[in-house]
Amino acid sequence: GAFDFVLKPFDVAAVEVVVRNALQLQQYRTENRYLRERYEGPGGLDELIGVSPAMQEIFALVRRVAPTKGAVLITGETGTGKELIARAIHHLGPRREHLIVPLNCAAIPAELLESELFGHTRGAFTGAAAARMGKFEVANGGSLFLDEIGDMPVPLQAKLLRVLQESVIEPVGSNRRVSVDVRVISSTNRDLAARMAEGAFREDLYYRLNVFQIHVPALRERRQDIVPLARSFLDRYARELQRGALHLTQDAAQPLEAYAWPGN
Repeated sequence: GAFDFVLKPFDVAAVEVVVRNALQLQQYRTENRYLRERYEGPGGLDELIGVSPAMQEIFALVRRVAPTKGAVLITGETGTGKELIARAIHHLGPRREHLIVPLNCAAIPAELLESELFGHTRGAFTGAAAARMGKFEVANGGSLFLDEIGDMPVPLQAKLLRVLQESVIEPVGSNRRVSVDVRVISSTNRDLAARMAEGAFREDLYYRLNVFQIHVPALRERRQDIVPLARSFLDRYARELQRGALHLTQDAAQPLEAYAWPGN
Protein backbone atom coordinates (compact mmCIF):
# COMPACT_ATOMS: atom_id res chain seq x y z
CA GLY A 1 0.00 0.00 0.00
CA ALA A 2 3.01 2.33 -0.10
CA PHE A 3 2.67 5.37 -2.35
CA ASP A 4 6.39 6.16 -2.70
CA PHE A 5 9.70 5.92 -0.84
CA VAL A 6 12.70 8.14 -0.05
CA LEU A 7 16.33 7.17 0.32
CA LYS A 8 18.34 8.10 3.39
CA PRO A 9 19.97 10.46 3.88
CA PHE A 10 17.14 12.53 2.44
CA ASP A 11 16.39 16.18 1.88
CA VAL A 12 13.35 17.59 3.73
CA ALA A 13 12.19 19.41 0.57
CA ALA A 14 12.16 16.11 -1.30
CA VAL A 15 10.03 14.53 1.44
CA GLU A 16 7.62 17.47 1.23
CA VAL A 17 7.19 16.85 -2.49
CA VAL A 18 6.43 13.16 -1.94
CA VAL A 19 3.93 13.92 0.82
CA ARG A 20 2.24 16.65 -1.24
CA ASN A 21 1.92 14.28 -4.20
CA ALA A 22 0.43 11.59 -1.96
CA LEU A 23 -2.12 14.03 -0.56
CA GLN A 24 -3.04 15.23 -4.04
CA LEU A 25 -3.52 11.65 -5.23
CA GLN A 26 -5.78 11.01 -2.26
CA GLN A 27 -7.73 14.17 -3.12
CA TYR A 28 -8.09 13.14 -6.76
CA ARG A 29 -9.31 9.68 -5.78
CA THR A 30 -11.85 11.19 -3.40
CA GLU A 31 -13.02 13.67 -6.04
CA ASN A 32 -13.22 10.92 -8.64
CA ARG A 33 -15.38 8.72 -6.39
CA TYR A 34 -17.59 11.69 -5.51
CA LEU A 35 -17.99 12.77 -9.12
CA ARG A 36 -18.85 9.28 -10.31
CA GLU A 37 -21.48 8.92 -7.60
CA ARG A 38 -22.86 12.35 -8.49
CA TYR A 39 -22.72 12.28 -12.27
CA GLU A 40 -23.26 8.62 -13.09
CA GLY A 41 -26.98 8.29 -12.82
CA PRO A 42 -29.68 6.69 -14.87
CA GLY A 43 -29.83 7.90 -18.43
CA GLY A 44 -31.20 7.20 -21.87
CA LEU A 45 -34.68 7.79 -23.20
CA ASP A 46 -36.23 5.78 -20.35
CA GLU A 47 -35.82 8.88 -18.17
CA LEU A 48 -37.83 11.02 -20.60
CA ILE A 49 -41.61 11.03 -20.51
CA GLY A 50 -43.71 12.27 -23.40
CA VAL A 51 -46.40 10.96 -25.73
CA SER A 52 -46.94 14.18 -27.68
CA PRO A 53 -45.75 14.42 -31.31
CA ALA A 54 -43.27 17.12 -30.25
CA MET A 55 -41.60 14.84 -27.71
CA GLN A 56 -41.61 11.88 -30.08
CA GLU A 57 -39.76 14.07 -32.58
CA ILE A 58 -37.23 14.99 -29.88
CA PHE A 59 -36.70 11.31 -29.06
CA ALA A 60 -35.97 10.65 -32.73
CA LEU A 61 -33.49 13.55 -32.84
CA VAL A 62 -31.74 12.25 -29.72
CA ARG A 63 -31.30 8.83 -31.34
CA ARG A 64 -29.87 10.43 -34.49
CA VAL A 65 -27.52 12.82 -32.70
CA ALA A 66 -26.24 10.53 -29.91
CA PRO A 67 -23.83 8.37 -32.02
CA THR A 68 -22.11 11.45 -33.50
CA LYS A 69 -19.29 13.58 -32.06
CA GLY A 70 -20.90 16.94 -32.83
CA ALA A 71 -21.77 19.58 -30.26
CA VAL A 72 -25.46 19.88 -29.37
CA LEU A 73 -27.36 23.01 -28.30
CA ILE A 74 -30.61 22.38 -26.43
CA THR A 75 -32.98 25.34 -26.22
CA GLY A 76 -36.21 25.86 -24.30
CA GLU A 77 -37.68 27.42 -21.21
CA THR A 78 -36.48 26.64 -17.71
CA GLY A 79 -37.94 23.39 -16.42
CA THR A 80 -38.58 21.70 -19.77
CA GLY A 81 -36.07 18.89 -19.14
CA LYS A 82 -33.03 20.05 -21.10
CA GLU A 83 -30.55 18.31 -18.80
CA LEU A 84 -32.45 15.01 -19.07
CA ILE A 85 -32.15 15.26 -22.85
CA ALA A 86 -28.41 15.99 -22.56
CA ARG A 87 -27.99 12.90 -20.38
CA ALA A 88 -29.95 10.80 -22.86
CA ILE A 89 -27.67 11.94 -25.70
CA HIS A 90 -24.60 11.00 -23.65
CA HIS A 91 -25.87 7.61 -22.50
CA LEU A 92 -26.98 6.58 -25.99
CA GLY A 93 -23.63 7.57 -27.50
CA PRO A 94 -20.16 6.01 -27.64
CA ARG A 95 -18.98 7.95 -24.55
CA ARG A 96 -21.44 6.29 -22.18
CA GLU A 97 -18.65 4.52 -20.26
CA HIS A 98 -17.27 7.92 -19.22
CA LEU A 99 -18.80 10.76 -17.22
CA ILE A 100 -21.25 13.42 -18.26
CA VAL A 101 -20.33 16.43 -16.10
CA PRO A 102 -22.87 19.27 -15.69
CA LEU A 103 -21.94 22.89 -15.00
CA ASN A 104 -24.50 25.67 -14.55
CA CYS A 105 -22.89 28.77 -16.06
CA ALA A 106 -25.47 31.08 -14.44
CA ALA A 107 -25.02 29.76 -10.90
CA ILE A 108 -21.28 30.44 -10.52
CA PRO A 109 -19.73 33.92 -10.15
CA ALA A 110 -17.94 35.09 -13.28
CA GLU A 111 -14.57 35.29 -11.52
CA LEU A 112 -14.79 31.60 -10.49
CA LEU A 113 -16.30 30.15 -13.65
CA GLU A 114 -12.95 29.95 -15.47
CA SER A 115 -11.49 27.90 -12.63
CA GLU A 116 -14.54 25.62 -12.60
CA LEU A 117 -14.07 24.96 -16.32
CA PHE A 118 -10.30 24.67 -16.62
CA GLY A 119 -9.07 24.04 -13.07
CA HIS A 120 -6.41 25.97 -11.19
CA THR A 121 -3.01 25.58 -9.54
CA ARG A 122 -2.30 26.03 -5.88
CA GLY A 123 -2.07 29.75 -5.07
CA ALA A 124 -3.50 30.83 -8.42
CA PHE A 125 -5.85 33.21 -6.60
CA THR A 126 -6.96 34.02 -3.06
CA GLY A 127 -8.45 30.91 -1.52
CA ALA A 128 -6.81 28.45 -3.93
CA ALA A 129 -5.18 26.40 -1.17
CA ALA A 130 -4.71 23.36 -3.39
CA ALA A 131 -4.66 22.51 -7.07
CA ARG A 132 -8.00 21.45 -8.49
CA MET A 133 -9.12 19.77 -11.70
CA GLY A 134 -11.61 21.64 -13.84
CA LYS A 135 -14.75 20.20 -15.34
CA PHE A 136 -13.07 19.72 -18.73
CA GLU A 137 -10.46 17.40 -17.20
CA VAL A 138 -13.05 15.57 -15.12
CA ALA A 139 -15.15 15.02 -18.25
CA ASN A 140 -12.18 13.88 -20.39
CA GLY A 141 -13.35 11.06 -22.62
CA GLY A 142 -16.97 11.84 -21.83
CA SER A 143 -19.35 14.79 -22.15
CA LEU A 144 -19.55 18.24 -20.59
CA PHE A 145 -23.03 19.72 -20.16
CA LEU A 146 -22.88 23.53 -20.05
CA ASP A 147 -26.24 24.60 -18.68
CA GLU A 148 -27.40 28.21 -19.28
CA ILE A 149 -24.55 28.87 -21.70
CA GLY A 150 -26.20 32.16 -22.68
CA ASP A 151 -25.18 33.62 -19.31
CA MET A 152 -21.45 32.98 -19.75
CA PRO A 153 -19.39 36.23 -19.62
CA VAL A 154 -18.05 37.36 -23.00
CA PRO A 155 -14.32 37.25 -22.01
CA LEU A 156 -14.70 33.61 -20.97
CA GLN A 157 -16.56 32.81 -24.19
CA ALA A 158 -13.36 33.53 -26.13
CA LYS A 159 -11.40 31.09 -23.96
CA LEU A 160 -14.09 28.43 -24.35
CA LEU A 161 -14.02 28.90 -28.13
CA ARG A 162 -10.26 28.32 -28.16
CA VAL A 163 -10.66 25.11 -26.17
CA LEU A 164 -13.32 23.87 -28.59
CA GLN A 165 -11.00 24.63 -31.51
CA GLU A 166 -7.79 23.17 -30.08
CA SER A 167 -9.02 20.58 -27.52
CA VAL A 168 -6.45 21.95 -25.08
CA ILE A 169 -6.96 23.69 -21.73
CA GLU A 170 -4.66 25.71 -19.47
CA PRO A 171 -5.46 25.65 -15.73
CA VAL A 172 -5.65 29.07 -14.10
CA GLY A 173 -2.22 30.09 -12.83
CA SER A 174 -0.38 27.52 -14.96
CA ASN A 175 1.42 27.41 -18.30
CA ARG A 176 0.74 23.68 -18.51
CA ARG A 177 -1.35 22.69 -21.53
CA VAL A 178 -3.63 19.69 -21.08
CA SER A 179 -5.20 17.88 -24.00
CA VAL A 180 -8.85 16.97 -23.51
CA ASP A 181 -11.32 14.92 -25.52
CA VAL A 182 -14.77 16.13 -24.52
CA ARG A 183 -18.13 16.32 -26.25
CA VAL A 184 -19.84 19.58 -25.35
CA ILE A 185 -23.61 19.65 -24.92
CA SER A 186 -24.99 23.05 -23.96
CA SER A 187 -28.39 24.49 -23.15
CA THR A 188 -30.01 27.88 -22.76
CA ASN A 189 -33.37 29.42 -22.01
CA ARG A 190 -32.28 32.67 -23.67
CA ASP A 191 -32.65 33.89 -27.24
CA LEU A 192 -29.04 33.60 -28.39
CA ALA A 193 -29.76 35.44 -31.65
CA ALA A 194 -30.87 38.45 -29.61
CA ARG A 195 -27.85 38.06 -27.33
CA MET A 196 -25.55 38.09 -30.35
CA ALA A 197 -27.23 41.24 -31.68
CA GLU A 198 -26.59 42.89 -28.31
CA GLY A 199 -22.94 41.84 -28.35
CA ALA A 200 -23.48 39.65 -25.29
CA PHE A 201 -22.74 36.36 -27.08
CA ARG A 202 -20.05 35.57 -29.63
CA GLU A 203 -21.31 34.53 -33.05
CA ASP A 204 -18.33 32.23 -33.68
CA LEU A 205 -18.94 30.41 -30.39
CA TYR A 206 -22.63 30.06 -31.24
CA TYR A 207 -21.82 28.19 -34.45
CA ARG A 208 -19.33 25.98 -32.63
CA LEU A 209 -21.96 24.98 -30.06
CA ASN A 210 -24.90 24.78 -32.45
CA VAL A 211 -23.82 21.91 -34.71
CA PHE A 212 -27.09 20.20 -33.80
CA GLN A 213 -30.00 22.00 -32.16
CA ILE A 214 -32.88 20.49 -30.23
CA HIS A 215 -35.70 22.77 -29.10
CA VAL A 216 -37.86 21.61 -26.20
CA PRO A 217 -41.35 23.16 -26.23
CA ALA A 218 -42.98 24.38 -23.03
CA LEU A 219 -45.39 22.06 -21.24
CA ARG A 220 -48.37 24.27 -22.17
CA GLU A 221 -47.53 23.55 -25.83
CA ARG A 222 -47.66 19.77 -25.38
CA ARG A 223 -50.61 19.16 -23.08
CA GLN A 224 -50.76 15.48 -23.99
CA ASP A 225 -47.68 15.01 -21.76
CA ILE A 226 -49.22 16.53 -18.62
CA VAL A 227 -51.11 13.47 -17.39
CA PRO A 228 -48.27 10.98 -18.10
CA LEU A 229 -45.88 13.28 -16.24
CA ALA A 230 -48.32 13.67 -13.35
CA ARG A 231 -48.72 9.88 -13.08
CA SER A 232 -44.95 9.44 -13.10
CA PHE A 233 -44.46 11.96 -10.29
CA LEU A 234 -47.36 10.43 -8.35
CA ASP A 235 -45.77 6.97 -8.59
CA ARG A 236 -42.36 8.33 -7.55
CA TYR A 237 -43.57 10.18 -4.47
CA ALA A 238 -45.88 7.36 -3.46
CA ARG A 239 -42.85 5.06 -3.36
CA GLU A 240 -40.76 7.63 -1.48
CA LEU A 241 -43.50 8.16 1.11
CA GLN A 242 -44.36 4.43 1.20
CA ARG A 243 -47.99 5.16 0.43
CA GLY A 244 -48.61 2.23 -1.86
CA ALA A 245 -50.14 2.58 -5.30
CA LEU A 246 -52.00 5.83 -5.96
CA HIS A 247 -54.11 6.59 -9.03
CA LEU A 248 -54.81 9.87 -10.79
CA THR A 249 -58.56 10.24 -11.26
CA GLN A 250 -60.16 11.96 -14.23
CA ASP A 251 -61.48 14.70 -11.93
CA ALA A 252 -57.90 15.39 -10.82
CA ALA A 253 -56.49 15.20 -14.35
CA GLN A 254 -58.84 17.82 -15.84
CA PRO A 255 -57.58 20.83 -13.86
CA LEU A 256 -53.97 19.72 -14.43
CA GLU A 257 -54.54 19.66 -18.19
CA ALA A 258 -56.23 23.08 -18.08
CA TYR A 259 -53.46 24.75 -16.07
CA ALA A 260 -51.00 27.10 -17.84
CA TRP A 261 -47.92 25.62 -16.06
CA PRO A 262 -45.77 28.76 -15.75
CA GLY A 263 -42.20 27.70 -15.11
CA ASN A 264 -43.04 24.25 -16.46
